[in-house]
Amino acid sequence: MLVELILLGILVGLYILHPYLNLFAIKKVVGITLFVEIFYLIGHYMSNWPFPTPQVILQFVIVVGSGVALGAIFSKLWPLPNKKGFERIFRTFLIVVPSLGLGIGMQLLLQGQFASQALYLIFALAAWLGSGHFIRTESVNA
Repeated sequence: MLVELILLGILVGLYILHPYLNLFAIKKVVGITLFVEIFYLIGHYMSNWPFPTPQVILQFVIVVGSGVALGAIFSKLWPLPNKKGFERIFRTFLIVVPSLGLGIGMQLLLQGQFASQALYLIFALAAWLGSGHFIRTESVNA
């Protein structure tokens, strides 16, 4: 539980101090976390998954908050293009593949070797959804 509180403190400090993590990013974190919690509650009642304890819910908040922060910072470095195409596909691979690896590290840190939730997938999903934070604007040269 101490690891979760330390990570939560670092995450709150990041969201307070970083200029790219504004209210829109916080709304995204709350929305994704709520979706994941409802998903696991439905899974508990329909498939006998373990009930999400307060510690697991705190882990969801930490993982989703970290993923959205990673996605938003990546989005500032490489904004989402307006047009669909190869660039969007390549950009998605460049955010999702490394975030899967980082998510596995977070899963081992938070839940250890015997995990009951797929935190690494939640981290990658949150990073991918957070990477749409900034959209490239096309300048019109007249």
